[in-house]
Amino acid sequence: MRARSTRKFAIAAISLALVAVTALGVGSPASAATTSAWGEWAPLTGVSRDYATTMTFGTAPGLTAAVRSTSRSGQVGVISGASTWLSEGTAVGAKYGSSRDQPYLNLRPFADSASSPSVTTYTFASPTPNAGWTFVLGDIDADRVQVDGVTAEGVPATAAQLGFRSGFNYCASGTAGKPSCTGDPLDVPAWDPAIRTLTGNAAASDTSGAAAWFEPNVPLSSLTMIYTARSGFPIYQTWFASIARDISGTVADPGGSPVAGTNLNLFDPNGAVVGTTTTDAAGAYSFPGFTAADGYAVEVQRPLDKIVVGPNRLPADLAVTDAVDVNFVVRDTMPVPVSGRVIDTDGNPVPGATVTLDGGGTTVTNSTGLYIFDTVAVGDHSVTVAPVDGFVLQSGPAAFTVPAGVEDPITGLDFVLIALPSLSGSVTTGGEPAAGVTVTVSGPGGSQTTITAADGSYIFTGLAPGSYDVTATTANGTYPLGPTTQSAVVARADVIDVDFVFAREGSISGNIADTDGNPIENVDVTVTGPTGPVTLTTDSGGRFVLAELAAGDYEVTAAVPAGYEESSAVTLAATITSAGETVVEQNFVFSAVPMVTPDPAPVTVPAPVPVFVPAVDPPVAPVDVTPVAELANSGSVFVGPLTLTGVAFAFVGAMLVAISRRIERSVGKSR
Repeated sequence: MRARSTRKFAIAAISLALVAVTALGVGSPASAATTSAWGEWAPLTGVSRDYATTMTFGTAPGLTAAVRSTSRSGQVGVISGASTWLSEGTAVGAKYGSSRDQPYLNLRPFADSASSPSVTTYTFASPTPNAGWTFVLGDIDADRVQVDGVTAEGVPATAAQLGFRSGFNYCASGTAGKPSCTGDPLDVPAWDPAIRTLTGNAAASDTSGAAAWFEPNVPLSSLTMIYTARSGFPIYQTWFASIARDISGTVADPGGSPVAGTNLNLFDPNGAVVGTTTTDAAGAYSFPGFTAADGYAVEVQRPLDKIVVGPNRLPADLAVTDAVDVNFVVRDTMPVPVSGRVIDTDGNPVPGATVTLDGGGTTVTNSTGLYIFDTVAVGDHSVTVAPVDGFVLQSGPAAFTVPAGVEDPITGLDFVLIALPSLSGSVTTGGEPAAGVTVTVSGPGGSQTTITAADGSYIFTGLAPGSYDVTATTANGTYPLGPTTQSAVVARADVIDVDFVFAREGSISGNIADTDGNPIENVDVTVTGPTGPVTLTTDSGGRFVLAELAAGDYEVTAAVPAGYEESSAVTLAATITSAGETVVEQNFVFSAVPMVTPDPAPVTVPAPVPVFVPAVDPPVAPVDVTPVAELANSGSVFVGPLTLTGVAFAFVGAMLVAISRRIERSVGKSR
């Protein structure tokens, strides 16, 4: 059932492969050296937080992935690999070769905050191989990235299935062939399998070369990177690479003689034809350069008038080495050959159906629905077909007779099968097709899961009659605009248009600065919308961002910070639709309030404290002790300055003695 539910994957892979490969004859088969190739990228298109590109594996059959990202802008896009690469000295380079001059993808978070990751999803056109390829995440330092995968069966991939190999530093000294950057060999990101998250260094410092590589070991239908900033303005790198090996063999008759001109088909693990070729004159063929995984199969097409001895389809395992000696033997048909086809009501072949000839002997229809028996004995016979999953028998051939003496082939013994009804629909997000969404149907016989194709469509085929529940899983960054589970009744006709509608989450961001353009941090910003108000605080750069917003009208209000006054409107309006707009530049400007110097407070002079001064006895008349000098030759008297100073000191001293005595007498009386 799974192979039928992923029919669209197979159709896409067939169209890719038939263009990519038509192998030529190679003489004799030989094992070639393993080759490798790095993924190729289409230019990044779109706008900030809504980018798209395509990644293509470098090895056959050239599997592609549609890429969508909500990364913000700023040096994002496809980078040439001329200055940054993974050298042969790294663990991944040792296996896949140097990525020098090979492109990689640069992306950023949705916004540079721990609450605003970007989501980048790779939706593969058909499930990936289960081995032989890698993806590498680089420059993981001040950031972290959660890795999610969805398997071909539509269930989340486990950490073990994602295949983390190791962390390394491609700039570390001593790494052979490294680029010119300088890195610490101990600076490698840490992988936490419990949450499938790769985290950079403990200090969240911006460094160089920290990377890790993965080798998924199950087929994946999609791969998602949820990338978050921890500090600064981080960016991360993504590489894809694959290794290729060759399949070869021969077609010969039972005696070993080559059978030239025989057509062969190569099938990938999903059952899709990914290559065709023809044997050369030596009976040799090859399918070179296919992604190194197991699960391939080679089918030989029966040459005219011949029959395949043994299985017409053989396995080819490329996981470890080239698949050589995938050899077939064909012989001439022996009378009487009996053949027919198993087809559906539209004439499409039903490969892999088991047909039985009465009296013993079974065979399996090839990719064209053909079966053949030979050496059928003379007499009456009949053929039957075993029940085929997803079909019921409408008609089969009548009994037939092999007459005596006649060797002409008996043909046209066809079976017609009716395909059981299908259930189909589509998933849209924001009015656009949503690829890679997991859809599950549950009903008679259990549950099946599939993934939406690039056009958002899904289909389950071969459903038995009964009631079913169909559920679409909400993808990252989206929310439903209706029920995520619907009921449907399958009877005789196909059930169509079981559709699911989702919307993309939007975001609002902006910054707060003063009139000189300087950011203002720790300012409260309130965003009010359909679910109520949410208050944010600006960071050191004055930035704020609120993500995961549903459609509706919003008001953004900034609180006036202390020390500032309004210089612009403090409330702005924003609208988000189901397309999930990224509303930016919700900016506010405040002007600093001028500093005012207050007048100094008046100084209060305390009133004088009264002092008691006792009465003083009149001073005793001083004795004139001024020295008298007689001027030479004149008879006049001269009184000098020293004489006057001495008189002054004598007077003051007498006054102090008198005051002291009066105070002593007064104190003595008070006691």
